Amino acid sequence: MRIPLLPLLLTLAVATGHARAQTEYTLDDFDQWKPTPGPTTLDPMLQQARLALANGEPQRAYTLATTFLDQNPLAKARPDALLIKGDADLAMDNEWQALFSYEEIARRYATTTVFIPALEREFEIARAYVHGLRKRFLGTFRVLEAGDDGQEILIRIQERLPGSELAERAGMELADYYFRIRDMPLAADAYDLFTQNYPRSRQVVKARLRLIYAYYAQFKGPEFEGQGLQEATAKLKQLQSDEPAVAQKIGADALLVRIYESEAARLKTQSDWYVKVNDWIAAELMIRALVRKYPNSIAAIQALREIQTILDQLPHSILKNCPDYAALRKAIVGTEGPADPPGIAPAPETPLPATAPETPAQPVPGATAPADANPAPPAGASP
Repeated sequence: MRIPLLPLLLTLAVATGHARAQTEYTLDDFDQWKPTPGPTTLDPMLQQARLALANGEPQRAYTLATTFLDQNPLAKARPDALLIKGDADLAMDNEWQALFSYEEIARRYATTTVFIPALEREFEIARAYVHGLRKRFLGTFRVLEAGDDGQEILIRIQERLPGSELAERAGMELADYYFRIRDMPLAADAYDLFTQNYPRSRQVVKARLRLIYAYYAQFKGPEFEGQGLQEATAKLKQLQSDEPAVAQKIGADALLVRIYESEAARLKTQSDWYVKVNDWIAAELMIRALVRKYPNSIAAIQALREIQTILDQLPHSILKNCPDYAALRKAIVGTEGPADPPGIAPAPETPLPATAPETPAQPVPGATAPADANPAPPAGASP
């Protein structure tokens, strides 16, 4: 994969020549128009180097620029020579060597006119790296992974030129890279940072959607914590408020229902684990939290059918403070009486709502449900 630069270099050279051909005038202390001193003429050796690049002779350009740098270590045109040397390396498919020249410009000559062009060259190299271009091994075959190097360059560009269009492109490229390699925590951070730094960007909607997907993808199953689900829910509701058309297009309502059911399944799985270890009090607390937070979920319906087995094992001091599960079962499942015996077909279920409820169901009067009864199983345990 090569990074074409020769057409750009030729255009820049022509534009520079036209700009230098124009004479500007300013008023002196006596209100007389005087020509403004123009920029220092580029050294003839560097002019020849630029011409060699434009003519497709990168090796000659590299030699001329290197010779100038060796002979003039303190010259004012040193940044221009470094840019020419880097461009010559890039034209010879030695982008890793070119980065050394561009980095010297970025670190030592941030106030010169070649600072931004050097960062633009670095961006193109970083973009090639994060899209799969490998580095050469000792200047031979491309076998060395370069994704981490590309990632670091994209971060530096945002730090060196904050708020610019180039920094915006680097931020999106970095977030997309994390998303492609399935590093969802870093992808979520990068997309979230992009939405904060560039709220008026044309790509902000893409960043917000990818942020939701990244949060949701962090949920590994009901056996694990559900922090990502909560973040995804908050971002989806915000998207519905700010961009209703976009939210409808991606099916935000269906995603909310799916997240709602996933969070409910997580509590039900924790309750099942406590049942297996005979911790009946913790199991009941999990079901209590489940029917309070997610009353219309499939997991809540299943839990209410199985609650009687847990209640039979509870001491009277705990049992008297439990919610009225019989009333909850009648209200949610639609049937009365104890749980269905094993092997008996379950009673018909009421259909789930199209969207997750905005507010949790109110507990039965007299019940003393805790503020957040959500203890997690011990680390390493599996249901």
